[in-house]
Amino acid sequence: MTLIEKIKKGEIPEFLHRIAEDEEIPSAVLVEKILNGEVVVPYNFIHSPQKPVAIGAGMAIKINVNIGASFDKEDIELEKKKIDLADKLGADAIMDLSVGRDLVRIRRELISKSPMPFGTVPIYEAAVHGAQCGGNITNLKVDDFFTVLENQAKDGVDFFTIHSGIDLEAIEKLKKDIRILDVVSRGGALLLEWMIVNQKENPYYQYFDRVLDITKKYGVTISLGDALRPGSIFDAGDVLQYHETFIIADLLKRAKEADVQVMVEGPGHVPLHKVEHEIKSIKEIINNAPLYVLGPLVIDSAAGYDHINAAIGAAVAGYTGADFLCYLTPAEHLCLPDLEDVRDGIMAFKIAAQAVNVARGKRKYLEREYQISKARKERNWTKQIQLALDSDKASEYRNKIPPGITDTCSMCGEYCSIKIVEAFLTKKGNEDCERSSAVEH
Repeated sequence: MTLIEKIKKGEIPEFLHRIAEDEEIPSAVLVEKILNGEVVVPYNFIHSPQKPVAIGAGMAIKINVNIGASFDKEDIELEKKKIDLADKLGADAIMDLSVGRDLVRIRRELISKSPMPFGTVPIYEAAVHGAQCGGNITNLKVDDFFTVLENQAKDGVDFFTIHSGIDLEAIEKLKKDIRILDVVSRGGALLLEWMIVNQKENPYYQYFDRVLDITKKYGVTISLGDALRPGSIFDAGDVLQYHETFIIADLLKRAKEADVQVMVEGPGHVPLHKVEHEIKSIKEIINNAPLYVLGPLVIDSAAGYDHINAAIGAAVAGYTGADFLCYLTPAEHLCLPDLEDVRDGIMAFKIAAQAVNVARGKRKYLEREYQISKARKERNWTKQIQLALDSDKASEYRNKIPPGITDTCSMCGEYCSIKIVEAFLTKKGNEDCERSSAVEH
Protein backbone atom coordinates (compact mmCIF):
# COMPACT_ATOMS: atom_id res chain seq x y z
CA MET A 1 0.00 0.00 0.00
CA THR A 2 1.26 3.48 -0.83
CA LEU A 3 1.48 6.40 1.56
CA ILE A 4 -1.10 8.25 -0.56
CA GLU A 5 -3.57 5.37 -0.22
CA LYS A 6 -3.10 5.40 3.56
CA ILE A 7 -3.72 9.15 3.69
CA LYS A 8 -6.85 8.83 1.56
CA LYS A 9 -8.15 6.25 4.03
CA GLY A 10 -7.67 8.75 6.82
CA GLU A 11 -4.57 7.05 8.21
CA ILE A 12 -1.93 9.71 8.84
CA PRO A 13 1.28 7.95 9.94
CA GLU A 14 2.97 9.42 12.98
CA PHE A 15 6.16 10.11 11.05
CA LEU A 16 4.31 12.66 8.89
CA HIS A 17 3.56 14.71 12.01
CA ARG A 18 7.25 14.60 12.94
CA ILE A 19 8.25 15.71 9.45
CA ALA A 20 5.74 18.56 9.51
CA GLU A 21 7.08 19.73 12.87
CA ASP A 22 10.63 19.65 11.53
CA GLU A 23 9.55 21.59 8.43
CA GLU A 24 7.72 24.10 10.67
CA ILE A 25 4.40 23.65 8.86
CA PRO A 26 1.01 22.21 9.91
CA SER A 27 0.56 18.50 9.24
CA ALA A 28 -2.50 19.30 7.14
CA VAL A 29 -0.38 21.38 4.77
CA LEU A 30 2.13 18.56 4.34
CA VAL A 31 -0.63 16.04 3.67
CA GLU A 32 -2.25 18.34 1.09
CA LYS A 33 1.05 18.77 -0.75
CA ILE A 34 1.61 15.01 -0.84
CA LEU A 35 -1.87 14.47 -2.27
CA ASN A 36 -1.30 17.22 -4.84
CA GLY A 37 1.92 15.58 -5.98
CA GLU A 38 4.06 18.58 -4.98
CA VAL A 39 5.83 16.70 -2.17
CA VAL A 40 7.02 13.11 -1.76
CA VAL A 41 8.04 11.24 1.37
CA PRO A 42 9.99 8.17 0.21
CA TYR A 43 8.96 5.47 2.65
CA ASN A 44 8.76 1.75 2.01
CA PHE A 45 7.08 0.28 5.08
CA ILE A 46 9.34 -2.77 4.85
CA HIS A 47 12.39 -0.56 5.47
CA SER A 48 10.57 2.07 7.57
CA PRO A 49 13.51 4.52 7.60
CA GLN A 50 14.15 6.06 11.02
CA LYS A 51 14.76 9.51 9.51
CA PRO A 52 12.12 10.03 6.81
CA VAL A 53 12.09 13.35 4.96
CA ALA A 54 9.75 15.39 2.79
CA ILE A 55 10.99 16.51 -0.61
CA GLY A 56 9.26 19.16 -2.67
CA ALA A 57 7.54 22.52 -2.78
CA GLY A 58 7.80 24.57 0.42
CA MET A 59 10.10 22.07 2.12
CA ALA A 60 13.71 22.65 3.10
CA ILE A 61 15.96 21.48 0.28
CA LYS A 62 17.34 17.97 0.74
CA ILE A 63 20.61 16.19 -0.18
CA ASN A 64 21.14 12.68 -1.54
CA VAL A 65 24.43 10.80 -1.17
CA ASN A 66 25.39 8.20 -3.78
CA ILE A 67 27.44 5.23 -2.58
CA GLY A 68 28.11 1.78 -3.97
CA ALA A 69 30.65 -0.87 -4.76
CA SER A 70 32.17 -1.60 -8.17
CA PHE A 71 33.92 -4.58 -9.77
CA ASP A 72 37.25 -2.83 -9.12
CA LYS A 73 36.53 -2.23 -5.42
CA GLU A 74 33.86 -4.23 -3.62
CA ASP A 75 34.29 -3.23 0.02
CA ILE A 76 30.94 -3.33 1.79
CA GLU A 77 32.44 -2.12 5.08
CA LEU A 78 33.65 1.03 3.31
CA GLU A 79 30.16 1.62 1.94
CA LYS A 80 28.71 1.23 5.44
CA LYS A 81 31.18 3.83 6.70
CA LYS A 82 29.95 6.16 3.97
CA ILE A 83 26.40 5.77 5.31
CA ASP A 84 27.59 6.54 8.85
CA LEU A 85 29.40 9.63 7.60
CA ALA A 86 26.40 10.81 5.58
CA ASP A 87 24.21 10.43 8.65
CA LYS A 88 26.70 12.27 10.89
CA LEU A 89 27.01 15.18 8.46
CA GLY A 90 23.25 15.53 8.08
CA ALA A 91 22.54 14.18 4.61
CA ASP A 92 18.93 13.22 3.89
CA ALA A 93 18.98 10.13 1.66
CA ILE A 94 21.24 7.35 0.37
CA MET A 95 21.36 5.79 -3.08
CA ASP A 96 23.17 2.51 -3.73
CA LEU A 97 24.69 2.55 -7.23
CA SER A 98 26.58 -0.72 -6.81
CA VAL A 99 27.59 -2.73 -9.86
CA GLY A 100 29.63 -5.32 -7.97
CA ARG A 101 29.35 -9.09 -7.91
CA ASP A 102 27.03 -9.77 -4.97
CA LEU A 103 24.49 -7.00 -5.39
CA VAL A 104 21.68 -8.60 -3.41
CA ARG A 105 23.81 -9.06 -0.28
CA ILE A 106 25.29 -5.58 -0.65
CA ARG A 107 21.89 -3.96 -1.01
CA ARG A 108 20.32 -5.82 1.91
CA GLU A 109 23.17 -4.98 4.27
CA LEU A 110 23.21 -1.32 3.24
CA ILE A 111 19.43 -0.94 3.57
CA SER A 112 19.54 -2.38 7.08
CA LYS A 113 22.34 0.07 7.89
CA SER A 114 20.67 3.20 6.53
CA PRO A 115 18.48 5.29 8.88
CA MET A 116 17.65 7.48 5.89
CA PRO A 117 15.43 6.78 2.86
CA PHE A 118 17.29 4.36 0.59
CA GLY A 119 17.21 4.42 -3.20
CA THR A 120 18.55 2.28 -6.03
CA VAL A 121 18.77 2.15 -9.83
CA PRO A 122 17.37 -1.34 -10.57
CA ILE A 123 18.66 -1.43 -14.16
CA TYR A 124 22.17 -1.87 -12.74
CA GLU A 125 21.26 -5.16 -11.10
CA ALA A 126 19.49 -6.27 -14.26
CA ALA A 127 22.68 -5.60 -16.27
CA VAL A 128 24.89 -7.45 -13.78
CA HIS A 129 22.44 -10.37 -13.75
CA GLY A 130 22.67 -10.57 -17.54
CA ALA A 131 26.47 -10.67 -17.37
CA GLN A 132 26.44 -13.33 -14.65
CA CYS A 133 24.24 -15.51 -16.84
CA GLY A 134 26.91 -15.67 -19.50
CA GLY A 135 25.88 -12.76 -21.67
CA ASN A 136 24.96 -9.13 -21.05
CA ILE A 137 21.88 -6.99 -20.60
CA THR A 138 20.75 -7.63 -24.18
CA ASN A 139 19.97 -11.27 -23.25
CA LEU A 140 17.36 -10.22 -20.70
CA LYS A 141 13.67 -10.79 -21.32
CA VAL A 142 11.13 -8.14 -20.45
CA ASP A 143 10.05 -10.08 -17.37
CA ASP A 144 13.63 -10.02 -16.05
CA PHE A 145 13.51 -6.24 -15.67
CA PHE A 146 10.43 -6.45 -13.50
CA THR A 147 11.66 -9.40 -11.44
CA VAL A 148 14.58 -7.24 -10.33
CA LEU A 149 12.21 -4.37 -9.59
CA GLU A 150 9.98 -6.48 -7.38
CA ASN A 151 12.85 -8.15 -5.54
CA GLN A 152 14.35 -4.78 -4.66
CA ALA A 153 10.97 -3.50 -3.48
CA LYS A 154 10.63 -6.59 -1.25
CA ASP A 155 14.03 -5.75 0.26
CA GLY A 156 12.68 -2.38 1.41
CA VAL A 157 14.02 0.07 -1.18
CA ASP A 158 12.27 3.41 -0.58
CA PHE A 159 12.73 4.97 -4.02
CA PHE A 160 13.73 3.73 -7.48
CA THR A 161 15.33 5.62 -10.33
CA ILE A 162 13.49 4.28 -13.37
CA HIS A 163 14.58 5.52 -16.82
CA SER A 164 11.15 5.36 -18.44
CA GLY A 165 11.56 8.48 -20.60
CA ILE A 166 14.00 7.19 -23.22
CA ASP A 167 12.16 5.63 -26.19
CA LEU A 168 12.89 4.40 -29.70
CA GLU A 169 12.09 7.79 -31.16
CA ALA A 170 14.80 9.36 -28.98
CA ILE A 171 17.32 6.82 -30.27
CA GLU A 172 16.50 7.82 -33.83
CA LYS A 173 17.17 11.43 -32.88
CA LEU A 174 20.49 10.41 -31.31
CA LYS A 175 21.57 8.76 -34.57
CA LYS A 176 21.45 12.18 -36.25
CA ASP A 177 24.57 13.17 -34.26
CA ILE A 178 23.01 16.29 -32.76
CA ARG A 179 24.94 16.11 -29.46
CA ILE A 180 28.52 16.38 -28.31
CA LEU A 181 27.93 13.64 -25.69
CA ASP A 182 25.13 11.29 -26.63
CA VAL A 183 24.14 9.51 -23.38
CA VAL A 184 26.07 9.88 -20.12
CA SER A 185 23.46 8.21 -17.91
CA ARG A 186 24.66 4.68 -17.12
CA GLY A 187 21.08 3.43 -16.83
CA GLY A 188 20.12 5.21 -20.02
CA ALA A 189 23.05 3.70 -21.92
CA LEU A 190 22.18 0.18 -20.74
CA LEU A 191 18.59 0.57 -21.88
CA LEU A 192 19.72 2.01 -25.21
CA GLU A 193 21.91 -1.05 -25.74
CA TRP A 194 19.03 -3.42 -24.97
CA MET A 195 16.60 -1.51 -27.20
CA ILE A 196 18.92 -1.35 -30.22
CA VAL A 197 20.03 -4.99 -30.06
CA ASN A 198 16.51 -6.33 -29.45
CA GLN A 199 14.80 -3.76 -31.68
CA LYS A 200 12.16 -3.27 -29.01
CA GLU A 201 10.76 -0.39 -27.01
CA ASN A 202 12.08 0.48 -23.53
CA PRO A 203 10.27 -1.99 -21.23
CA TYR A 204 10.03 0.61 -18.46
CA TYR A 205 8.21 2.88 -20.91
CA GLN A 206 6.14 0.38 -22.84
CA TYR A 207 5.05 -1.47 -19.70
CA PHE A 208 4.95 1.45 -17.30
CA ASP A 209 1.77 0.02 -15.76
CA ARG A 210 3.89 -2.88 -14.46
CA VAL A 211 6.23 -0.36 -12.84
CA LEU A 212 3.20 1.21 -11.19
CA ASP A 213 1.82 -2.15 -10.03
CA ILE A 214 5.06 -3.00 -8.21
CA THR A 215 5.67 0.44 -6.71
CA LYS A 216 2.07 0.64 -5.59
CA LYS A 217 2.17 -2.81 -3.97
CA TYR A 218 5.24 -1.98 -1.87
CA GLY A 219 4.86 1.76 -1.47
CA VAL A 220 8.03 2.63 -3.39
CA THR A 221 8.45 6.18 -4.64
CA ILE A 222 9.37 6.49 -8.31
CA SER A 223 12.16 8.82 -9.34
CA LEU A 224 11.76 9.23 -13.10
CA GLY A 225 15.34 9.18 -14.31
CA ASP A 226 16.83 11.49 -16.91
CA ALA A 227 18.51 9.05 -19.28
CA LEU A 228 19.00 11.86 -21.79
CA ARG A 229 20.33 14.48 -19.41
CA PRO A 230 23.01 16.68 -20.98
CA GLY A 231 26.55 15.45 -20.31
CA SER A 232 28.09 18.61 -21.75
CA ILE A 233 27.15 22.22 -21.10
CA PHE A 234 26.81 22.57 -24.89
CA ASP A 235 23.99 20.00 -24.95
CA ALA A 236 21.95 21.65 -22.15
CA GLY A 237 18.35 22.34 -23.05
CA ASP A 238 18.49 20.52 -26.38
CA VAL A 239 15.70 18.70 -28.18
CA LEU A 240 16.62 15.32 -26.67
CA GLN A 241 16.50 16.60 -23.10
CA TYR A 242 13.02 18.04 -23.60
CA HIS A 243 11.83 15.09 -25.66
CA GLU A 244 12.41 12.99 -22.55
CA THR A 245 11.01 15.64 -20.18
CA PHE A 246 7.63 15.70 -21.97
CA ILE A 247 7.42 11.89 -21.91
CA ILE A 248 8.21 11.97 -18.20
CA ALA A 249 5.48 14.56 -17.63
CA ASP A 250 2.92 12.15 -19.11
CA LEU A 251 4.20 9.23 -17.02
CA LEU A 252 4.09 11.46 -13.96
CA LYS A 253 0.35 11.96 -14.45
CA ARG A 254 -0.19 8.22 -14.70
CA ALA A 255 1.74 7.62 -11.47
CA LYS A 256 -0.28 10.25 -9.63
CA GLU A 257 -3.53 8.72 -10.89
CA ALA A 258 -2.32 5.39 -9.47
CA ASP A 259 -1.63 6.96 -6.05
CA VAL A 260 2.11 6.32 -6.44
CA GLN A 261 4.49 8.98 -5.18
CA VAL A 262 6.73 10.28 -7.93
CA MET A 263 9.53 12.79 -8.44
CA VAL A 264 11.48 13.80 -11.54
CA GLU A 265 15.22 13.86 -12.14
CA GLY A 266 16.70 16.90 -13.83
CA PRO A 267 19.65 17.98 -15.94
CA GLY A 268 23.31 17.16 -15.42
CA HIS A 269 25.61 19.69 -17.14
CA VAL A 270 24.14 23.19 -17.54
CA PRO A 271 26.11 26.45 -17.93
CA LEU A 272 25.51 28.92 -15.12
CA HIS A 273 23.51 31.41 -17.20
CA LYS A 274 21.03 28.68 -18.21
CA VAL A 275 20.42 27.02 -14.84
CA GLU A 276 17.50 29.20 -13.75
CA HIS A 277 15.73 28.86 -17.10
CA GLU A 278 16.21 25.08 -17.16
CA ILE A 279 14.90 24.56 -13.63
CA LYS A 280 11.86 26.79 -14.07
CA SER A 281 11.02 25.27 -17.45
CA ILE A 282 11.19 21.70 -16.17
CA LYS A 283 9.17 22.54 -13.04
CA GLU A 284 6.46 24.05 -15.25
CA ILE A 285 6.35 21.03 -17.56
CA ILE A 286 6.08 18.59 -14.63
CA ASN A 287 3.44 20.70 -12.88
CA ASN A 288 5.60 21.51 -9.84
CA ALA A 289 6.35 17.89 -8.95
CA PRO A 290 9.50 17.43 -6.83
CA LEU A 291 12.61 17.96 -8.95
CA TYR A 292 15.78 15.99 -8.19
CA VAL A 293 18.94 17.39 -9.80
CA LEU A 294 22.47 16.05 -10.26
CA GLY A 295 24.41 19.24 -9.55
CA PRO A 296 24.02 20.60 -12.15
CA LEU A 297 27.64 21.02 -13.18
CA VAL A 298 28.18 24.48 -14.64
CA ILE A 299 31.40 23.74 -16.54
CA ASP A 300 32.91 20.58 -18.03
CA SER A 301 36.56 21.15 -17.12
CA ALA A 302 36.63 20.79 -13.31
CA ALA A 303 37.72 17.15 -13.00
CA GLY A 304 38.98 16.62 -9.46
CA TYR A 305 36.85 19.52 -8.22
CA ASP A 306 33.43 18.58 -9.52
CA HIS A 307 31.98 18.73 -6.00
CA ILE A 308 32.59 22.50 -6.08
CA ASN A 309 31.54 22.79 -9.71
CA ALA A 310 28.26 21.00 -8.99
CA ALA A 311 27.60 22.81 -5.71
CA ILE A 312 27.64 26.13 -7.58
CA GLY A 313 24.97 24.82 -9.94
CA ALA A 314 23.06 23.23 -7.06
CA ALA A 315 22.80 26.51 -5.17
CA VAL A 316 21.34 28.28 -8.21
CA ALA A 317 19.09 25.33 -9.04
CA GLY A 318 17.81 25.09 -5.47
CA TYR A 319 17.13 28.80 -5.22
CA THR A 320 15.18 28.76 -8.50
CA GLY A 321 13.01 25.74 -7.77
CA ALA A 322 14.85 22.40 -7.47
CA ASP A 323 13.90 20.37 -4.41
CA PHE A 324 16.42 17.53 -4.04
CA LEU A 325 20.17 17.79 -4.67
CA CYS A 326 22.24 14.77 -5.60
CA TYR A 327 25.78 15.37 -4.43
CA LEU A 328 28.92 14.90 -6.49
CA THR A 329 32.39 14.19 -5.14
CA PRO A 330 35.89 15.21 -6.30
CA ALA A 331 36.13 11.71 -7.81
CA GLU A 332 33.25 12.30 -10.26
CA HIS A 333 34.16 11.24 -13.83
CA LEU A 334 37.47 9.81 -12.51
CA CYS A 335 37.14 6.92 -10.02
CA LEU A 336 35.14 5.34 -7.21
CA PRO A 337 35.03 7.87 -4.32
CA ASP A 338 36.70 7.07 -1.01
CA LEU A 339 35.57 8.24 2.41
CA GLU A 340 37.28 11.64 2.18
CA ASP A 341 35.76 12.23 -1.26
CA VAL A 342 32.33 11.51 0.21
CA ARG A 343 32.96 13.99 3.04
CA ASP A 344 34.01 16.69 0.58
CA GLY A 345 31.00 16.04 -1.62
CA ILE A 346 28.52 16.09 1.25
CA MET A 347 29.91 19.30 2.68
CA ALA A 348 29.94 21.10 -0.66
CA PHE A 349 26.26 20.28 -1.02
CA LYS A 350 25.45 20.99 2.63
CA ILE A 351 26.79 24.50 2.04
CA ALA A 352 24.69 24.85 -1.13
CA ALA A 353 21.58 23.59 0.67
CA GLN A 354 22.19 25.83 3.69
CA ALA A 355 22.53 28.85 1.40
CA VAL A 356 19.26 27.98 -0.36
CA ASN A 357 17.35 27.35 2.86
CA VAL A 358 18.58 30.67 4.28
CA ALA A 359 17.57 32.44 1.07
CA ARG A 360 14.14 30.80 1.29
CA GLY A 361 13.75 32.25 4.79
CA LYS A 362 13.61 28.92 6.62
CA ARG A 363 13.66 29.89 10.29
CA LYS A 364 15.94 27.26 11.84
CA TYR A 365 18.53 27.73 9.10
CA LEU A 366 18.47 31.50 9.56
CA GLU A 367 18.76 31.03 13.32
CA ARG A 368 21.94 29.01 12.90
CA GLU A 369 23.53 31.81 10.86
CA TYR A 370 22.40 34.44 13.37
CA GLN A 371 23.79 32.53 16.35
CA ILE A 372 27.14 31.85 14.71
CA SER A 373 27.46 35.54 13.81
CA LYS A 374 26.86 36.44 17.46
CA ALA A 375 29.42 33.85 18.53
CA ARG A 376 31.99 35.36 16.16
CA LYS A 377 31.44 38.80 17.64
CA GLU A 378 31.84 37.39 21.14
CA ARG A 379 34.85 35.35 19.99
CA ASN A 380 33.14 32.32 21.48
CA TRP A 381 35.14 29.66 19.68
CA THR A 382 33.40 26.72 21.33
CA LYS A 383 30.02 27.89 20.09
CA GLN A 384 31.35 28.77 16.64
CA ILE A 385 32.70 25.26 16.19
CA GLN A 386 29.54 23.71 17.57
CA LEU A 387 27.40 25.64 15.06
CA ALA A 388 29.65 24.97 12.06
CA LEU A 389 28.19 22.67 9.39
CA ASP A 390 31.21 20.40 9.89
CA SER A 391 32.33 20.80 13.51
CA ASP A 392 35.14 18.27 13.16
CA LYS A 393 36.73 20.17 10.28
CA ALA A 394 36.35 23.51 12.05
CA SER A 395 37.94 22.11 15.21
CA GLU A 396 40.78 20.57 13.20
CA TYR A 397 41.67 23.93 11.67
CA ARG A 398 41.24 25.80 14.94
CA ASN A 399 43.77 23.49 16.61
CA LYS A 400 46.22 23.23 13.71
CA ILE A 401 48.16 26.33 14.85
CA PRO A 402 47.05 27.23 18.40
CA PRO A 403 46.69 31.02 18.82
CA GLY A 404 48.92 32.89 21.27
CA ILE A 405 45.93 35.03 22.26
CA THR A 406 43.23 32.54 23.08
CA ASP A 407 40.19 34.59 22.09
CA THR A 408 41.56 35.24 18.57
CA CYS A 409 42.78 32.96 15.79
CA SER A 410 46.38 32.28 14.80
CA MET A 411 45.99 34.27 11.57
CA CYS A 412 45.12 37.64 13.13
CA GLY A 413 46.23 37.45 16.77
CA GLU A 414 46.47 40.95 18.27
CA TYR A 415 45.27 42.41 14.97
CA CYS A 416 41.85 40.71 15.22
CA SER A 417 39.44 43.19 13.65
CA ILE A 418 36.55 42.19 15.90
CA LYS A 419 38.62 42.58 19.06
CA ILE A 420 40.11 45.93 17.97
CA VAL A 421 36.73 47.43 17.14
CA GLU A 422 35.19 46.12 20.35
CA ALA A 423 38.01 47.65 22.42
CA PHE A 424 37.88 50.96 20.58
CA LEU A 425 34.11 51.34 20.79
CA THR A 426 34.13 50.42 24.49
CA LYS A 427 36.99 52.83 25.22
CA LYS A 428 35.40 55.65 23.27
CA GLY A 429 32.08 55.01 24.95
CA ASN A 430 33.72 55.22 28.40
CA GLU A 431 35.52 58.46 27.45
CA ASP A 432 32.26 60.04 26.27
CA CYS A 433 30.61 59.15 29.57
CA GLU A 434 33.52 60.71 31.53
CA ARG A 435 33.33 63.95 29.50
CA SER A 436 29.59 64.14 30.01
CA SER A 437 29.97 63.66 33.75
CA ALA A 438 32.65 66.42 33.94
CA VAL A 439 30.44 68.91 32.09
CA GLU A 440 27.50 68.27 34.42
CA HIS A 441 29.71 69.02 37.44
